Amino acid sequence: MSIESQLSLKQLRAFVAVYRSGKLSLAAIRLSVTESAVSTMLRQIEATLNLALFDRTSRALTPTQAAHDTIAVAERILQDVARLGTHFEALSDLRRGRVHIVVTATVAAVLMPAVVRRFSAVYPDVKIILDDCAPDQFLSRVAADHVDFGIGTPESDDPQLELLPLLHDHLCLVCADDHPLAGLEDVTWADVAPYPLIAVRTGLGYGMRRKLDAAADRAGVRLIIGHEVNFLSSALWMTAGGLGVTIWASSLVAKTQHDNLWRCRLSSPRVPMDISYVNTRGRTLSPAAEGFLKVTRDVFGEVVTL
Repeated sequence: MSIESQLSLKQLRAFVAVYRSGKLSLAAIRLSVTESAVSTMLRQIEATLNLALFDRTSRALTPTQAAHDTIAVAERILQDVARLGTHFEALSDLRRGRVHIVVTATVAAVLMPAVVRRFSAVYPDVKIILDDCAPDQFLSRVAADHVDFGIGTPESDDPQLELLPLLHDHLCLVCADDHPLAGLEDVTWADVAPYPLIAVRTGLGYGMRRKLDAAADRAGVRLIIGHEVNFLSSALWMTAGGLGVTIWASSLVAKTQHDNLWRCRLSSPRVPMDISYVNTRGRTLSPAAEGFLKVTRDVFGEVVTL
């Protein structure tokens, strides 16, 4: 059995306390134990090292050369352990650490700025790594061991994944404010059908296109796909420019740089588009990740959806 597996921190503390005080009684007071306990720990460490650390007299304990040679190492070990404890305490109360989140690009651009600002205001010493990615890269990055969790709109029946909705939302219609549908609070898929639609490309956006096509089938209408895009930003400027209407989750179009856009509820059928926490099952979140998730819930809870 190796020496390091036989030595304990209590024994090292006893050795240092006796070395620095020169007396069992003072060392016992410093350690809040009895003199006999200190004496026992000294004999245990000497037996383990097979070295005499103190010459004992009726009045005092005198350090041997072995003790002089060992004290610096023992104190350094105890200092490292103390620093480690301080580090763990700082991690647990979010005075340091990092959180690594993977987020689909549109959610990152629209919803995450408010989350990051609030989290950083409360926990300024926690480093944030925000990995914004294309939808088709999202699940593979969530599954990677180096991220804490993901936030996005995936469709998945993978039993290894845990999906928890953070924001319940639905698809809505967006059009320019001079469009015939502008000003309406509610429209149906049949109302939208006559107009060119600026739609996300097939295969992108975690089934957004499938949701559009499936909803149109349920409504018994055929959508006119006027233009196809990869990102929400492109769909919005094209819509603002009068090139057609577009359909996205209402929370993602609530705030836009274009001041001539109108959004309204889209029903018959209503199509849910939740934004969710995504993680591999069984993964334990760090205190920083737990804190970031809580702030995300709080901020998302304030988002107004249609």
